[in-house]
Amino acid sequence: MPRSRTSSGGELLVELRRDDPTPLHRQLERELRSAIRSGRLEADTALPSSRALASQLSLSRGVIVEAYEQLVAEGYLASRPGGATRVADNVGTGQVPSRPARASLPGYQPPEDPPINFAAGRPDVSQFPRQAWMKSLRRVMNETPSERLTYLDPRGAPELRIALASYLNRVRGTIADADTIVICNGFAQAQRLVVQVVREAGGGRIAAEDPGFAEAATAARDHGLEIAPIRVDDEGLDVAMLARAGADAVVVTPAHQFPTGAVLSAERRAALVAWAKDRDALILEDDYDAEYRYDREPIGALHGLAPDHVIYTGSASKTLAPGLRLGWMLVPPRLVEAIALTKEHLDRGSPSLEQLAFADFLERGEFDLHLRRMRPIYRRRRDVLLRALREHLPEVRPVGASAGLHVLAWLPDGADEAAILRLAREAGVGLFGLASHGWTQTDGPGALDFGYGSVTESEIVEGVRIVADALRRSGRAPAREETAA
Repeated sequence: MPRSRTSSGGELLVELRRDDPTPLHRQLERELRSAIRSGRLEADTALPSSRALASQLSLSRGVIVEAYEQLVAEGYLASRPGGATRVADNVGTGQVPSRPARASLPGYQPPEDPPINFAAGRPDVSQFPRQAWMKSLRRVMNETPSERLTYLDPRGAPELRIALASYLNRVRGTIADADTIVICNGFAQAQRLVVQVVREAGGGRIAAEDPGFAEAATAARDHGLEIAPIRVDDEGLDVAMLARAGADAVVVTPAHQFPTGAVLSAERRAALVAWAKDRDALILEDDYDAEYRYDREPIGALHGLAPDHVIYTGSASKTLAPGLRLGWMLVPPRLVEAIALTKEHLDRGSPSLEQLAFADFLERGEFDLHLRRMRPIYRRRRDVLLRALREHLPEVRPVGASAGLHVLAWLPDGADEAAILRLAREAGVGLFGLASHGWTQTDGPGALDFGYGSVTESEIVEGVRIVADALRRSGRAPAREETAA
């Protein structure tokens, strides 16, 4: 069993009453015995040394030694010469519970990933640049002024905002200014911040791509706003449909629509900007995976066309690791204060050390280097996926493969999307279909979304074979009822 890292000088919560006639060493025995029986002190936990605990409790060392010796005799504690006194691993009294399970919520079992998981939007976190990141962290720890560890400007660390403005203007064609950047905990939080600000300004309806990120509808409804699904085709968002929706804001993925992979055409980009200006509406641009492109030129951010009406969002979730919870928003000047204060009221700001480390990571060119290293890895996986689809699933039509970390494969007419997903899952392959992405249209086929960022090339081939078998066994889809938009 691994030893606890608690030092012999660590603190221990013990309540003693000086006005209690019970001797102090008996009170201490009772407190420790109770803590061990309840599981608050787990097996093998190191206790403070007798000298350290005596100092902490303002007692003579003899009182502590007497209590420890009694509990060792009873089997509650174990003492080794030259080592710390610890809670015994095996207590002879039978009254000590086993180490409590590390479960989170009562009754909650987190879902297990299937052996082959085509979940979209997952990067290969095994490729996280640990050494380069640690170098940035060490630099930050050694050089950062102490005041950077207190509550920050609600917009985030200025070092990161300056570094991001330079990077995004250079790489994504934004018109970013450090003063109008707000750091957040990924796109999910950015979306909710925008929805809340829209509601507080009197807005009542949010438009979102259909299909798209289902979280957009959840965020709108959680804040009491209506959601207006807007069709997506090969040219991206249907702006004509948006113009009829009466929305106060729209959530879009113009550079690589999720999940279809469509690029918003030049005509529709211009029409979308005109719509925002005419209605004084907001465009929430989710630039979720624009750094990864393989067969086409980069598409500049929509923000560069209308920085007064576009809230540009990006994150490190697809490029480095979702666990960093690092995101950013380029906010129109008139909304910076509202967004920043809403963020401050929500969580007092994102963690400062990660922000400062990422700023250093950007400035030293490590982010660019990491992207250059990962692009060929992901491209090879994309190519393996496309070959496997051609060989084993020639019935499907893959789209959106020129960029990103996923490929959408349209199913043939009559295919039962839900049955295919279920059969694949039963065989150990996880993936999503259009129904998981808020798909409300009923006059078209289903589709399967193959994320390839976190699967190996051999897993891709085997997974596609299993999905092909699921398609053969699934039969035809049942007739679908019309769904109101």
